Amino acid sequence: MTVDTPSRSLSTELRAATLRLARRLRREKADDELSDAQAGVLAVVLRDGPMTPVALSAREHVTPPSMNRTLNALERSGYVVRARSDDDRRLVLVTLTDAGRQVVLETRRRRDAWLDRRLASLSDEELDLLERAAAVIRRMVDE
Repeated sequence: MTVDTPSRSLSTELRAATLRLARRLRREKADDELSDAQAGVLAVVLRDGPMTPVALSAREHVTPPSMNRTLNALERSGYVVRARSDDDRRLVLVTLTDAGRQVVLETRRRRDAWLDRRLASLSDEELDLLERAAAVIRRMVDE
């Protein structure tokens, strides 16, 4: 196996493992009624701050009508509000409510707790390996 051309086996194993891990972590959320898309929107707004529905749809790679449906559901749940921008009254910004902020933070806490429990059973060597792998994966994704 060369560095320039990783084996198909490694690609397949890494893809399958990361997808399974992501799927399992997504089950750990504070509100079981939230879809993955809705939870993703809440996390983006918490991380990046208020933004327009158009910017959110571009960020999440969905159509504006699809984002509107997602925002309607989040608004009904009391997790977001849409309000005119103070800087440009033509723009509508999506902002998290306190409940929206809390559901994101609690979901993160649950996901970290689940992962912490799994990591606690690993050896020091395995933890070191995962720490190095996480840095490599982050670099691959960020390039």
